[in-house]
Amino acid sequence: MDATATAPLLRFFGDLQDPRRHNIRHLFTDLLTIAIVAVLCRSDDWDEVVIWAKANLDWLKSFLSLPRGVPSADTFERLFARIDPRAFERCFINWTNALAGSLVGQVVAIDGKSLRHSFEKAWDKQMIHLVSAWAAGNQLVLGQLAVDDKSNEITAIPKLLELLDLKGATVTIDAMGCQREIAAAILEKKADYVLSVKENQPTLYAKTRQLLDEAVLEKFAGMSHGYFQQTNGGHGRIETRSVWVTDEVKWLGEDLLGLWPGLGSLVALQSRRDVDGKVSVEWRYYISSHQGTDAAAMAGMIRDHWGVENRLHWHLDVTFNEDQSRLRKDHGAENFSRLRRLALNLLKRATDKGSLKGKRFRCSLDREFLLKVLTQ
Repeated sequence: MDATATAPLLRFFGDLQDPRRHNIRHLFTDLLTIAIVAVLCRSDDWDEVVIWAKANLDWLKSFLSLPRGVPSADTFERLFARIDPRAFERCFINWTNALAGSLVGQVVAIDGKSLRHSFEKAWDKQMIHLVSAWAAGNQLVLGQLAVDDKSNEITAIPKLLELLDLKGATVTIDAMGCQREIAAAILEKKADYVLSVKENQPTLYAKTRQLLDEAVLEKFAGMSHGYFQQTNGGHGRIETRSVWVTDEVKWLGEDLLGLWPGLGSLVALQSRRDVDGKVSVEWRYYISSHQGTDAAAMAGMIRDHWGVENRLHWHLDVTFNEDQSRLRKDHGAENFSRLRRLALNLLKRATDKGSLKGKRFRCSLDREFLLKVLTQ
């Protein structure tokens, strides 16, 4: 492997500024390259990054300068704690835009995740909460931003949307993001939205629930609508999801319609679970900017949003041990999380058979495979 192996990736991070001004003993590009490759090769903290780098020092010297050898874990930690996370994110998004290509017709799920061990009682430091954008079709992390706590998701989401190219996509968000300003921001990006409606929007929730509950009971008599049902089962569990969609949003009333930009349809979803003979039923409600009554398409978009849990968050915790990370200083936790998502995107694009965890292990053992992952 030579410098050309990491060049296609690193050129997207060429504008990232080195935050150091004095006592610079190691090249910024060397540290950044080692961090990216080491995280791809199963390193989950800075101590492991250094152990991996020292074990592969001769190989690293074949394409990096490393005038003073491998930096210490403290050097890595100090550097990444000081890198501007917004600047790092802009570089990351430039890279993911090139990977993802057009998002027309795709679902982009916006969802939050907390780094459980990123708080420190003695420092009065709150747990870091990250809001990520996930392209369901490409299975790529498009971007992420950190917020101080989960209550601030509603301020972070518009900032994240502003950074993304969402033309032609459908943005899905849970009830926290069901805000008029967020709906407007999505439309300004020439995208559509599907937003979960709950009690945090009491008037909208009450009227949507009443309208759809009555319509389901009356079998949508006199109302245009679509219906779709899907049943899945296994291991003693049977789940049936029924989706109703109507575009007759006028029944919400002009006052409410005037508050929600682009509102085109209302959705009710009934989830009926039978687990070893014990039956439970749950109802969910959504609003969407999509016109029409295509219930099958709507069911697919809602299902794609739920997939962010087991296709993104689960892998970050199980494959990358994110919940066990104890990085806390300054921007260190957020920036290391970005390295994990960068590695996740690279591994997702590797078409070889095997789990992501297995591919990550293989990267640590097989340099030919590592080169393939880095340059694909």
